[in-house]
Amino acid sequence: MIENLLLAGLNHVLGQSAWARDRLRPFAGRLARLSVPPFELALSVGDDGYFAGAGEDAAVDVDIALPADTPMLLAQGGLERVMQAARVEGSAEFATELAFVLRNLRWDAEEDLSRAVGDIAAHRIVAGIGGLAQWQRQAAGNLADNLAEYATEENRILVNRRDHKMFADEVAGLVESLERLEARADRLRR
Repeated sequence: MIENLLLAGLNHVLGQSAWARDRLRPFAGRLARLSVPPFELALSVGDDGYFAGAGEDAAVDVDIALPADTPMLLAQGGLERVMQAARVEGSAEFATELAFVLRNLRWDAEEDLSRAVGDIAAHRIVAGIGGLAQWQRQAAGNLADNLAEYATEENRILVNRRDHKMFADEVAGLVESLERLEARADRLRR
């Protein structure tokens, strides 16, 4: 069921992006598998550039394994962080084109919403949601910065970078002094 929803969603977004379908058409008949534990979605590229479901046992041309924390990575840094963490195996040409399409494919939510509420309302709703999302990202970043400062500066349960570097430099100096002292002791024993 989830696979059918993902497939329908991908095809809907492809329907809004003729350029993406044009880039996928040369790979008609090729199969790709997207894995995000515990889900797996096998896709074949149709002659029209849309995706169709494929059998799970079918031999794939490209296997894209995304980390289990993909939803969290999407929330933190967007699709780029997810793509950096992906493991890709198979046909390099197909994988490159598929990655390009998936990385640059964007849902035009305003277009879909405008059919239900009109253009002006859709524009305002999407702008409001965008502002809310930006505010949430900023608030999450501020919270992380404040927690890090509290943990390193006030509560001292973590060591900040400056103190860690000073400690590491002191340890390196002690090791160097100890090596010189050992070398001196060896010369005295001889």
